Amino acid sequence: MGLISNGTTIFDNGSMASGFGGSLKFISKATASSSASIEFSLGAYKEYQFYWVNCHPQNNQVDFQINFSTDNGSNYNVVKTTSVFDAFHYENDTGNALQYIGSRDLAQSTGNAMIDFVSNDNDHSSSGILKLFNPSSNTYVKHFISVGNDAWLDVPHPVTQNVYVSGYANTVSPLTNIRFTMSSGNIDAGEIILFGVS
Repeated sequence: MGLISNGTTIFDNGSMASGFGGSLKFISKATASSSASIEFSLGAYKEYQFYWVNCHPQNNQVDFQINFSTDNGSNYNVVKTTSVFDAFHYENDTGNALQYIGSRDLAQSTGNAMIDFVSNDNDHSSSGILKLFNPSSNTYVKHFISVGNDAWLDVPHPVTQNVYVSGYANTVSPLTNIRFTMSSGNIDAGEIILFGVS
C-alpha cells in the first residue's frame, strides 16, 4: 500500500520516493579521555546531528555545554539566545517536576550554552542529541535544539532528568566549528558521534 498526496507518490511498498526526506551520513566520532574539549568542523549540510553517549565529567555537578566559531576555531564566542526546560524524577520517588530554568538561559550572550547537567558519581553520565540547522547560511541565524538525559546527584537524592534546550546563534556568518566542554574540569569519558543530513 502506498501513500499518495495530491497525485504525488510519497511512499510505495515501504520505500520513500526520491526527493522526499534526507539520509543520515556518518561524518566522524570523537572519544573523550580526560579531554578539555571536543571540537568538530562544520560544512554545508542543511542539518547536523550530534549524539553524545555516556559523557562523564571530571568534576561534580557541572553543565555539559557548547559554543560555536565563525573563524575556523580561533574563537568560540558566537552570540546566542537559548531557552531551557527540564523534567526530573527522584530515584526514591519523593519528587518530580517539569520546570523552566531561566537561570540557565542565555540572552544575547557569547558564553557557552548549557545542553545538559551531569554529576561525576562512578555510574553517572549524560547522553542526548543536538540538532544544528543550516550552519553555513549567510542569510539567517542558526537554530539548534537538544534533548539530554542524565543521572544527577541532587543531594541527597539521585535523580534522572531530561533537559530540553532550544536557541539560535545570532549571526548571519557561517558557523565553521562547534566545541563541547564541561563548565568545570575535563570530559573524562564518553563519545560524540556526528552525522550530516543530506
